[in-house]
Amino acid sequence: MTISNFTDQDVPDQSGRVFFVTGANSGLGYETAKVLAGKGARVLMGCRSDAKAKAAMESIRDAHANADLRFIPLDLGDLDSIDDAVKLIATEPRLDVLVNNAGIMMPPREETLDGFESQFGVNHLGTFALTGLLLDKLAKGRAPRVVITSSMAHRSGKIDFDDINAEESYSRWGRYAMSKLANLLHMYELDRRLRAAQSPIMALACHPGVADTELARNFPGVLVSLIRPVSSLFMNSAAQGAWPTLAAATAADAEGGDYFGPSRNGEWVGPARKVQPRPKAKRIEPAKRLWAVSEEMTGVKYPV
Repeated sequence: MTISNFTDQDVPDQSGRVFFVTGANSGLGYETAKVLAGKGARVLMGCRSDAKAKAAMESIRDAHANADLRFIPLDLGDLDSIDDAVKLIATEPRLDVLVNNAGIMMPPREETLDGFESQFGVNHLGTFALTGLLLDKLAKGRAPRVVITSSMAHRSGKIDFDDINAEESYSRWGRYAMSKLANLLHMYELDRRLRAAQSPIMALACHPGVADTELARNFPGVLVSLIRPVSSLFMNSAAQGAWPTLAAATAADAEGGDYFGPSRNGEWVGPARKVQPRPKAKRIEPAKRLWAVSEEMTGVKYPV
């Protein structure tokens, strides 16, 4: 069955299931966590800030008084923090779905605590490490899934293997696009490996179209002030932007390797449906090379 026009109203009951949502205190992650909690799931909320996590949890409980939530401290720009989060999740009886949502967009050139260029380091390497470390836990879950969030920006992305940390040149947009292409290369290679291993885990991806979230905090202030009054005309709200994430995480007919995005205006807005990335996102050799580089940089070796 083709999944189309999927919204939060189409999310099935999730009672008894456990989700880990990264970047859950704001934007798409918050909206995803809120919907899942309202559908009966236990939601582990991966957030950098204790205060912001608690505020988000209070807000979700205002909407869903019986929401089953747990704060998991997580900074994807710190491999030690990722290890600590995995240890906390190990204390959970189960984990069914990992929603890799957290990311950063177009900051000035910075480095993570481990010395990686920040956009590649957070958006791809942090996601790569977290996913690899949680695969064994997920494999014991019920209909387990890994969801990886990409972007339409992958279309202009190119993996610069010769300058992976942007030490020679840095473009805010170029490195963001590179990290989002890396997300899709990661997902498709993970899907191939999971299928070959006959794993019960499905790997899927999504993108929110153009959504009004805090991710654009590094845009010029003048641009934001001009866009905001008319943003509803060509942007999803954060809640609408979460629909592709929710489809990837919960749609009953979803399959490994599926990619979800908005259905209207060239994938900018609207309910979620299955979409197709640029062909370069599915190329096997760059994906294998990226995988090897990612394992070397993070020190994380996958069990598949």
